[in-house]
Amino acid sequence: MTREVRGVTLFERRIGEGPEVVVLHGGPGAHHDYLLPGFDALGSGRTLIYYDQRGGGQSAVGRDIPVGWQEQVADLEALRVLWGLERLDLLGYSWGALLAMLYAVTHPDRVGSLALVSPAPAAKQERLVYETALAARNATPELLAARRALQESGLRSSDIPAYNQRLFELAVSGYFHDPARARDLTPFRVTGRTQQEVWSSLGENFDLRPELAKLDLPAIVVHGDDDPIPLATAEATARALKAPCVVLPHCGHVPYVEALPEMIAALDPFLPRA
Repeated sequence: MTREVRGVTLFERRIGEGPEVVVLHGGPGAHHDYLLPGFDALGSGRTLIYYDQRGGGQSAVGRDIPVGWQEQVADLEALRVLWGLERLDLLGYSWGALLAMLYAVTHPDRVGSLALVSPAPAAKQERLVYETALAARNATPELLAARRALQESGLRSSDIPAYNQRLFELAVSGYFHDPARARDLTPFRVTGRTQQEVWSSLGENFDLRPELAKLDLPAIVVHGDDDPIPLATAEATARALKAPCVVLPHCGHVPYVEALPEMIAALDPFLPRA
């Protein structure tokens, strides 16, 4: 279905029955369906509400429409009102986890719980560390050789779908503990303008930890031990929230592909259910 809020049209998808849990996808500028089918495994005993955030996926907007973090938070608040929910139980992945944090510090009385999976850094200086780590992982001799082999294979002229799939796998393999598992990730695209505007809107010195420390609500952090986003950043976020940090071994940034049973085991007891 689609929802009309604040002058934009947002695509929404629901699965399951029971208490509502809002799933916030990563990006920014991506779309909800690359979380599938993994996240749907949490739909037993609860309703998962996915939506494509403004400026991405099936919630495209004109180039004159602002898409910064303030607009994303305001959209989520408008959806809460439209859904008729007093408080939101938020399940955020990557950038979606940071969006959940931004919503929580902006509307602390409107959050029931926070579940943060592979959360994006909550402070600017930590983002720079992550970007450096990811760049190094994307420049390994093995990955560079695989990219050269693809370009020399002739696949682009003989089988465009297969070429595009392999190109996608090589683009995201740096996020995985086992790069071969990139083939199991549902392909997605990121709208560059949305991504750039969100990060720019956060400013050069953002640090959510002092505000997170003021929150008093149930929270949990789940993070892979081989995520290019350093585990120390997730642990710092968990400390600020006074929340447990569940560490998934031999797992990169995509636990719903590399460590699905362990991710479900951590989140299912925490999230509200019938």
